[in-house]
Formats: sequence, structure tokens, C-alpha cells
Amino acid sequence: MPVKPVIHVGVDNSWRDTGALEWALQESLLRQEPLQAVHVIDEQLQRVPGWEPDIVDDAAMELVNEVQKHLDESSSILDHGADLMVGPPARTLAEAAADSEMLVVGRRGMGVFKRLLIGSTSEAVTTHATVPVVIVPEHWKPSDHAGPVLVALDDADDQTAVMEFAIAAATERRLPVRMLHVWDIPAVFSWDAMNTAGVSSEWAENAKRHFDNVAVDWHRKHPELTIQVDVRRGHVVDGVVTAAEQSDAQLLVVGTHHHTRLASFLLGSVTRGVLHHATCPLAVVPAQL
Repeated sequence: MPVKPVIHVGVDNSWRDTGALEWALQESLLRQEPLQAVHVIDEQLQRVPGWEPDIVDDAAMELVNEVQKHLDESSSILDHGADLMVGPPARTLAEAAADSEMLVVGRRGMGVFKRLLIGSTSEAVTTHATVPVVIVPEHWKPSDHAGPVLVALDDADDQTAVMEFAIAAATERRLPVRMLHVWDIPAVFSWDAMNTAGVSSEWAENAKRHFDNVAVDWHRKHPELTIQVDVRRGHVVDGVVTAAEQSDAQLLVVGTHHHTRLASFLLGSVTRGVLHHATCPLAVVPAQL
């Protein structure tokens, strides 16, 4: 199925306070592609005793109308839209965005629909989605930051999708791409013994040489782009989050591998850890788009 040039963004009643809609609007402007905002009423709420479905539906429709007005005022060229849907929030958003460029959600929210925008549900959106998902921290403002697009790479053979996403984002923003690889000593080894044997230095040198070569290959394809390499030792999640903070990254890009149907519902521990702790927008890119 061909990809429609549309960016989807999940919104709830905290949309004015979270950074997701504004990030999506910026991305829409950079790509010159329309934005589709989606507000999901959790179908389970409609069955909770004491809830008044009509009141909930009226409030949701008012929210969608307010978002539509905001979108209309933000651009006179692009045909932005806002929709109301009912269903499980994570799955409904993922299905709505299945044939689009990307899905954008916030990581935190306030109010009765905050489940859409926090912790486990952001994670669920990412595991359900077949397109890149960008998770934007609360109150994120792009104008407050000046760092690169940081792309975290592991030892997987095929990094094409995650690199192409990072390069596209950097090119749109006229930023450098910084390739980050964080490695650590396997727990079965003694750090002192490894140092004595000189193996740790060898690992560091090999990793740096490998990613320098990867950077050269990508620079040949994109000679106009500045590509930097950052190889460091440490706990992977902490290393990635720290590198993003130190570099004041405007976007952090990671890949995820969905090898089986079961695995599609499970994020790797590194991606999950970065998702919960990153202080900048995080793009989770499926290995095969």
C-alpha cells in the first residue's frame, strides 16, 4: 500500500500544554505535508458506571473543533484536519496512521484522557505502529534547542531505515547527524581482566573504526550533510539518554526490530528505557518500513 503524505498526531484535552501537536506542526511545515490530528475516546470509558456518554462525546467533539480551529489558523496552505475516533487508544491511533508518514504522540498529559499520553500507552502505540512513531516530551519547544539529530545505532546489519529517517530530519532542519554507538563489557567478563588483556581497548577501537566507515558510506550518499560519530562505553540506555542531553539533541532516533507477530507487541529493553527517560523528542523507527 502506498504511503500517503500525511503526518498523524494523537491529541487529548492537554494538547495546548504538551509539545506533540506543535512538534507535528513544525514537521508538517518542513515536509510541506498535511497534518491529521486524532482524538480517541477510550471505548472502555463509555462502559464505566457513572460516566455520561453524551457529556464525554460532547466534550470530545468540542476538543476536536478547537484543535481544528488551531490547525486552520496555523497554515493557509496545507489542508490539516482533526478527527474523533472511539476504540482502544494505542491500537486506534496505530491503525489510523498505518498508511501515513509517521505518528506523533506526547509522553505525558493531564486530564481524564491522559492514558493516551503517558508511559505504557506511548509504549503500546510504538509497539502497535508500523510507521515511525515520534514521542514528544511535555512542554518541548524546538526553539529552545540547537543540537544535532542524534541517531543511536547498534550492531544490527541493516540500519538503513533508521539512518534514512535521521538524515531526512537533519536535512529538513539543516542540522548535522551524529551517529551514536554505546557499547559495554558483557557481564560474564571481569572489567579488570578485560583491561589487563587489552581487549576493552580493542573493542573500543573496532567499534570506532566500524562506525567511522559507516559514516563515510552515508556521507558518500549525502555529501552535503555533516555526519559525526560518537562511540562511547557504558550502560546503553544511560549512554544514549546522556549523549542526547549533552549534545542538546533536537531529535533522538532509534530503531526497533519486529521479527515476529509476538515481538511486534514487545519493545526491546533499550528502546523502552530510552522512551521513558529521553528528555528530547524520540523517533522509534521500524527496521523495515
